[in-house]
Amino acid sequence: MAKYEKDGHIIYHGDALEIMKQEIPDESIDLVFVDPPYNIGKKFADFHDKWSSDAEYTNWAYQWIDECIRILKPTGTMYLMSSTQAMPYFDLYVRDKLTILSRIVWYYDSSGVQAKKYFGSMYEPILHCVKNQKAYCFNANDILVEAKTGAKRKLIDYRGDTPKPYNSKKVAGNVWEFSRVRYRMKEYEEHPSQKPMALLERIIRASSNKGDTVLDPFSGTFTTAAVAKLLGRNSISIEYQDTYIKIGLRRVLGMKEHQGEKLEAVKKNTKIKNGRGVKYEEKSGDLFSVSS
Repeated sequence: MAKYEKDGHIIYHGDALEIMKQEIPDESIDLVFVDPPYNIGKKFADFHDKWSSDAEYTNWAYQWIDECIRILKPTGTMYLMSSTQAMPYFDLYVRDKLTILSRIVWYYDSSGVQAKKYFGSMYEPILHCVKNQKAYCFNANDILVEAKTGAKRKLIDYRGDTPKPYNSKKVAGNVWEFSRVRYRMKEYEEHPSQKPMALLERIIRASSNKGDTVLDPFSGTFTTAAVAKLLGRNSISIEYQDTYIKIGLRRVLGMKEHQGEKLEAVKKNTKIKNGRGVKYEEKSGDLFSVSS
């Protein structure tokens, strides 16, 4: 295990379950965001995301779920993502330990063909859970979205004593539409399941306050910590893969070099038209981008 720390942001290099057991005190975390391996066969650097059975996978998952619950403050919140296949197992397990406030669907469009012989999956489920349903953080005014009825159709609500326009802003429902991270996007990192900063922005704004501590036990591209940093929260990140640790050191701690290796953002090919056709130019992507 290795530990890196700067300005309220901690990165652990090692196994998530062991580090949570050894390093994270009871009831010390305000917000936990968990985006674990989904058991669907993806390749993450040196790790193949596939267990021999659903039982083996869920037995492993239940251990870190229990650890996340242990370290969560009494007023804390946990968001738990999973595949559509595994979420029923997680839902049944978590509902006996926490209050599930919302079952969120993160919907995204796809530019390619998802399936030809069945209805392809175009969403990922998220559980929004709290320890105490009477005492938890939810900053509704920080995550308002456009209410189409009030903002666009300009209808009048006649149900009260005095007619009034419908609200033009509202708290988002439980179906969230955010684009998946694509190669041409500024926030892109080389990772097979990078989550968009806009998704984490909504979660962190809603369920934490400035100065709170946000934990991500499977950090990957360290989007959680990057957004937490931009929004004035502290963060604890855990990652097992050497390849992805370097992303966190650069993206969150601002390190330029690690063990003699320069840490640089992904260099992207940019199309530039010329008189004879199209050529490509290397261009570095930005480190951060949060939606308004």
